[in-house]
Amino acid sequence: MKQQSIHQNAFPPGWFLIATIAIIALFASASGQPVSHVESVGFTVSDMDRAIDFYTSVLPFEKQSDVETWGSEIEHLSGVFGARVRVVRLKLGDETLELTEYLTHQGRPIPVDSRSNDLWFQHIAIIVSDMDKAYAHLRLNKVRHASTGPQTLPSYITEAAGIKAFYFRDFDNHVLEVLSFPSDKGAPKWHDLAKSGKLFLGIDHTAIVVRDTDESLKFYRDVLGLSVAGESTNYGSEQEHLNNVFGAKLHISGLRTKNAGVNVEFLEYLAPSNGRPFPVDTKSNDLWHWQTGFAATNVDSFFKSYNPEYISTASVLFERPLLGFSHASLVRDPDGHAVRLVEK
Repeated sequence: MKQQSIHQNAFPPGWFLIATIAIIALFASASGQPVSHVESVGFTVSDMDRAIDFYTSVLPFEKQSDVETWGSEIEHLSGVFGARVRVVRLKLGDETLELTEYLTHQGRPIPVDSRSNDLWFQHIAIIVSDMDKAYAHLRLNKVRHASTGPQTLPSYITEAAGIKAFYFRDFDNHVLEVLSFPSDKGAPKWHDLAKSGKLFLGIDHTAIVVRDTDESLKFYRDVLGLSVAGESTNYGSEQEHLNNVFGAKLHISGLRTKNAGVNVEFLEYLAPSNGRPFPVDTKSNDLWHWQTGFAATNVDSFFKSYNPEYISTASVLFERPLLGFSHASLVRDPDGHAVRLVEK
């Protein structure tokens, strides 16, 4: 009896039920395997031929595929009824950029007064081996400035000291960044590729403006399985002129996927706090629509315990994988940025 009494005190009533629920929860959270990598970053363009010319002539991307498609599958994925789209995938190094033109129905242009602290802001960061040469090349091709000019981040921003960066725009006002790392920063692959003599090397990350880093981590880290690789607080004249936002002070978080590839960067503006929210009526055919595409092994498993805002009608199966995947889902993150999960 004494031994039984000790046993009962160690395991209070209901312990078996509690343990069972905990085990079920553990397996439920593990059932959706983390996304493996960013398979593409993409956005909507107004004129595909002009976009191809810009990205393969001004920038040295190479066209990998060019597909025109329509029908219920693309309607359900994009959330645009009657959509007929032309989708072009481009590569720079190992990374993929996906451009989409809506032949029907064309959406709205990017607001001319968009600023880098508005919550719909997103860009890709293209690594260059020489910032001066890259800037001269972009000026020769008459790209539009988003920054006032290339900036070298100062020594007091320890995590980013010595990084050189410049924002510019394509003809649709999508913001792009060229970036070069000093010898003590950046992934080793960029320093190895710089020895090749090429000027434009590949895409390091896509950056998104977030309202609250902790809230965004609940989605990107806790649901998708990304991990935080580094953090920095950036401020000062150089950062202001890079973002072209007076008084800019940012908390920046770099996230990476399980496998190497494009990273995701959070830009949380600590100041100024007047960035505008993501338009609630945004559609996939609007030109400010960007999407970060993640490769997954089971699209449906991610949202069993998390209820996102869907752009697509839940998940969509494709009978013919013309776009390179057989199963996909398009949702919004906590701030409205589009995230696409795909199974090959």
